[in-house]
Amino acid sequence: MFERRIPEWIRHAPAPSVRGFAMLAGCEAVARGILISVYPVAIYDALKDAALISSIYFCIGVVSLIVGLLVPFLNRFVPRRWMYGVGAFGFVVSAGLAMTGRPEMIVASLVLNSLATVTTFVCFNAYVLDYIARVELGKCETLRMFYSALGWTLGPVLGVVLWSFWQPAPFVVSAVAAALMLAVFLYMRLGNGKLITRARRAPPNPLSFLGRFFEQPRLIAGWLFAVIRSCGWWAYVVYLPIFAVENGLGEQLGGILLSLTNAALFLSPMMLRWMQAGSIRRSVRTGFMACGMLFALAGFVAGLPLATIALLFCGSFFLILLDICAGLPFLMAVKPSERTEMSAIYSSFRDVSGIVTPGIAWLILLAAPISGIFVAAGAASFVAWGIAGRLHPRLGEARLKPAGPLLPAETAEPEAAW
Repeated sequence: MFERRIPEWIRHAPAPSVRGFAMLAGCEAVARGILISVYPVAIYDALKDAALISSIYFCIGVVSLIVGLLVPFLNRFVPRRWMYGVGAFGFVVSAGLAMTGRPEMIVASLVLNSLATVTTFVCFNAYVLDYIARVELGKCETLRMFYSALGWTLGPVLGVVLWSFWQPAPFVVSAVAAALMLAVFLYMRLGNGKLITRARRAPPNPLSFLGRFFEQPRLIAGWLFAVIRSCGWWAYVVYLPIFAVENGLGEQLGGILLSLTNAALFLSPMMLRWMQAGSIRRSVRTGFMACGMLFALAGFVAGLPLATIALLFCGSFFLILLDICAGLPFLMAVKPSERTEMSAIYSSFRDVSGIVTPGIAWLILLAAPISGIFVAAGAASFVAWGIAGRLHPRLGEARLKPAGPLLPAETAEPEAAW
């Protein structure tokens, strides 16, 4: 008689790897990338008011921040795998709302898309910190961006082109990509993450970890880097297309430029080698200094729209560099026992930038043209450059390894110096 054996991949979940997380991020990149240049144009086409759009983004940012901070609290009652699944399915529902084409449904779609993004982002970072060793974080970030390159490169230009032919089209593509993202997650069988130690008391209120966060300068600096970098992307992704439309440069220019910018993601392995040849501090300072100079200069030469567009385009390549290195100071300073809570705090950078950037933009637009937003983004980059000067020059270098192999959770204890 033949013995029937259950396949190994069914009996044991595949070990989560850097490549697996990169594939998951690649699917998300398609789901979000194809809409990133569609939302600003679609909302501006419906409302025709840049200040009103800023106020809408401001309100969305407040809601997303609250939800992001509540994710760890909800995780006490809802397993992490379900939280991630709900977030991924939120992308599908969001796309369905936008397919109606009604202005209020497009705004509702943007709200749900933002909430899905922050939910999956918190869970994704917690999973990465559970399964990826500290010394592998740089490789994980680089491979994640490399796998995301196609979605972020073709997505923006494809989105605006499809939208110009048939407005529901980019939302259909986004829904399909989000469904594939959920399928990859289910195949990886990540579960609810690793349990470091058995809890002896009820977990504290996640908001109480704000105190722990403010006690650690390394975490504060890493979070500020993420916020300021994200503000730069806000200025580029949202306000550059509006600037182009206002100056008669067309609705598709923003998406085309964003796609060309994201093509630099294919260069991320070379950026990583350059970063490893020096230090994280040098990389972070270089990125923020270049962004500050180019964005500020773009605002000052706004009388020459093509020059402004060109300078912002050049500055965006340094935002790609910051995407690789600026988040590492925070990730390397997180303790295993605080992964979920600190992941929620870290993910708040998206929502804080989503509050700060539209809020400041709304104030600027009361007294100045849209080019003032680019000057403000450049000034913020100079602030981050100054803060990065306090990073330890050897931050991120591999330490002496013990004789025996350690599990990823055991090597994840951060020891980077401030």
